[in-house]
Amino acid sequence: MRTLLEKDLSSGVNLQQEAWYALYARSRHEKVVDDLLRRKGIETFLPVRKIKRRWSDRVKLIEEPLFKGYLFVHAPLRRRIEILQTKGVVRFIGHGPLPTPVQDKDLMAIRTFMENDIAVDPFPYLKEGQRVVVSTGPFRGVEGFLVLKKTKYRLVISLDLIMQSASIEVDAAMVEPL
Repeated sequence: MRTLLEKDLSSGVNLQQEAWYALYARSRHEKVVDDLLRRKGIETFLPVRKIKRRWSDRVKLIEEPLFKGYLFVHAPLRRRIEILQTKGVVRFIGHGPLPTPVQDKDLMAIRTFMENDIAVDPFPYLKEGQRVVVSTGPFRGVEGFLVLKKTKYRLVISLDLIMQSASIEVDAAMVEPL
């Protein structure tokens, strides 16, 4: 019986080539994982944003991860076991038995935002056809499907009983996935 490593080698995967991979970490452990991996000599990228937190007696500016539960590592696949054994790491993100590399252009865009101190907020991942609910404004609580029409998002409300639909234009920031 072949080991996973042997299967990786036979499938043509280069275990020596470095790439960026997304890691899922335990809740609220992103900074700890980032620190532990850096101590192991592994290059990491943890995008953080500065936000004001209000307590009953004070307001404080804190840094929190932009993508809660996620950080990125730049390493060869041969180090994946070492990375997975790091306290707080849950798993690599990918399809199948191997992690999927993150597109360099996507990470460069996020890195550019961070380096230029641009205010960045997390945003729900929305896909066309997905069921959503309006979270703010006069239509708060209305549910429907998200569709894209000429570069604008529309919320489609379907009345199954009469097999008819109506749509309104919405700002994507006003809806969240159901």
